[in-house]
Amino acid sequence: MRSTLKGIILLLLIVIVPLVSKGQNPQKPTGIFFIENSWMEALHQAQLKNKYIFVDCYATWCGPCTLLRNTTFKNDKVADFYNQNFINISIDMERGDGPALAQQWGITAYPTLIVFDSNGKPVFGTMGYMGAKDLLKFGKQALAKTAAE
Repeated sequence: MRSTLKGIILLLLIVIVPLVSKGQNPQKPTGIFFIENSWMEALHQAQLKNKYIFVDCYATWCGPCTLLRNTTFKNDKVADFYNQNFINISIDMERGDGPALAQQWGITAYPTLIVFDSNGKPVFGTMGYMGAKDLLKFGKQALAKTAAE
């Protein structure tokens, strides 16, 4: 009986200690934090925080879209810049509200990246894949353009 109790306690320690220690040392999230498929939520957050909105318009079948998501959007410098300066949203343009937004915004190719002001007015945009250096440049140009208006 006593050895069974020791065995159960040992088993619990083996299972619980790693779980508790993981919770005490959380990993920093990597990449741009995106609101997924909720334009109204992005507008709401932009107005609350007085920020511009960076929109990643994508389709699930789009290779360059996947490459952006898996590489450029995970770059630490890019993520820090976009998370600090924008409300970021990623929208599948073929699902949910995506088709209506694609028509409203005149989206004809993927990926399309657009910066909007906090009222939903488009300010700056581009189409196609870009690396980290170019995406940083794009974001800085968008902020400079909006500041000049």
